[in-house]
Amino acid sequence: MQSADLDLRELLSFRPDGGTMFFMGRRAIIFDAVALGLLRKELISSLGVAAARSILTRFGYAHGRMTAESLKQEFPDLFADSWTGPKLHMLQGMVRVEENRRSDGNDDQPLVQSFWYDSYEVEQHLLHLGLSEESVCWTLTGFASGYVSYWRGEKVYFIEDRCCGKGDAVCHVEGRTREQWGEALEPYLPYFESETGDEVFQNLAKALRDTEERLKKQRRQMSCLSAGAEEFGCITARSSAMRQVVELTRRIARVDSSVIVTGESGAGKERIARLIHEESARAGRPFVAVNCGALTETLLESELFGHAKGAFTGADRDKMGLIEAANGGTLFLDEIGEVSQSMQVKLLRVLQEREVRRVGENRSRQVDIRVVAATNRNLSDEVSKGNFRRDLYYRLRVIEVRVPPLRERNEDILPLARIFLEQASKRAGRKVTGFTPKAADQLLRYTWPGNVRELQNAVEHAVALCLDTRADLEDLPEELRSALPRPGIVESVRPLEEVEREYILAALRATGNNKSRTAAELNIGVATLYRKLAEYEKQGFLPH
Repeated sequence: MQSADLDLRELLSFRPDGGTMFFMGRRAIIFDAVALGLLRKELISSLGVAAARSILTRFGYAHGRMTAESLKQEFPDLFADSWTGPKLHMLQGMVRVEENRRSDGNDDQPLVQSFWYDSYEVEQHLLHLGLSEESVCWTLTGFASGYVSYWRGEKVYFIEDRCCGKGDAVCHVEGRTREQWGEALEPYLPYFESETGDEVFQNLAKALRDTEERLKKQRRQMSCLSAGAEEFGCITARSSAMRQVVELTRRIARVDSSVIVTGESGAGKERIARLIHEESARAGRPFVAVNCGALTETLLESELFGHAKGAFTGADRDKMGLIEAANGGTLFLDEIGEVSQSMQVKLLRVLQEREVRRVGENRSRQVDIRVVAATNRNLSDEVSKGNFRRDLYYRLRVIEVRVPPLRERNEDILPLARIFLEQASKRAGRKVTGFTPKAADQLLRYTWPGNVRELQNAVEHAVALCLDTRADLEDLPEELRSALPRPGIVESVRPLEEVEREYILAALRATGNNKSRTAAELNIGVATLYRKLAEYEKQGFLPH
């Protein structure tokens, strides 16, 4: 018998009334794939990803090696056939193997490389844990490693370099000996080899230390160093305007409706979209962000919907689109106002039918996503002008959240600036711990047309130029140092005399203390300016 002759109907025998079942003469049981997925989830929750991966990989390795040993004893002809292992993988319902290529391992070619489809591990990992940052076919690579190692009589390690569980269109594995892998194998060896008790605890301790360090780093980055500042899901919201936005966002997160987040460029629309996701029931699933304005129409379609192999020039393999990658989670469409009319029609279909069709394919795939869109345009005006489809607009705008510009939430400026200062200082390896009073005062006076993004860049500029432990006025960008404040009502009404004094003094600083030029810029007489400056000096606002 050869592998091509294998047929599940002939290999599987059982008593119709239950109790015992045999596969190729060995006792077998039927086990629900969902139960295995729950076991995986429990192992990860209890022991962490590294320990769970080690257990499942070695379990798969033992299964593969045992299968090979049994074949050699009972079916030597099948054992000699190199396709038997992948065929058994498929017959047992674990994965569908295609293009199983073998070589002698020379010229840097792997001994074995395969493309895997419909992996049960991918299915269960996505179901219970969402999109992963690493490959997830742990028992399958273990099985292949154990089987081929026994078949060849030497250790062969399979590594998965592409995996549908982390968003790739197909799972791809390569098998090589330890010598052939070289240093590239080192990060994967602990998953295959048994550890002593001390080694287990050492590795767990190291993993815990690394995790603790990452959490500390995130807390430092998210914390607001200003006393009294409030944090809501990594959003600094001391101002009443921003607190209202955060409260609305949290209420929205409880339902699954589509949302449009509006606001000026750089105001923090993506951070609000992330908060909606993190506060929702979808928090454990993927959050996929797409900048629609940064891609051409053709590229955007391929990125969103994916494509089939051969769909267009350069499409050398199947590719999962970002809509599919967001399945179960949230799809964030940034700059939705930049999307063309034809793409709007395709997005509308996704929202209506909850299905997506890859470029070059005839079949549709069901998707379960929540859509959050963002724009700095007035979409209502765009609808009136005929630039944006009315039906898509109302599909997206079930709820609208407006993020106020930074000039309307003055109380948030310094807390945000201090967070950005800590982040920039650590990246640059500097010990800049704060701002001088003059620098902080100018940060509060500026109107920030570029919003939070401009503030972040200004603070990074100050850290780069700072020669002391505190960033000074001279360390800020030139346009920020020389800009005059624009009087306006933000949180409360201030006396006109106070606003006038601040504006005159700011104008004086901007002209380098040139009183004649300051008077001309303010369109007042020089004598009037001198009189006001004398009053400010008496009041203590100017040095004697």
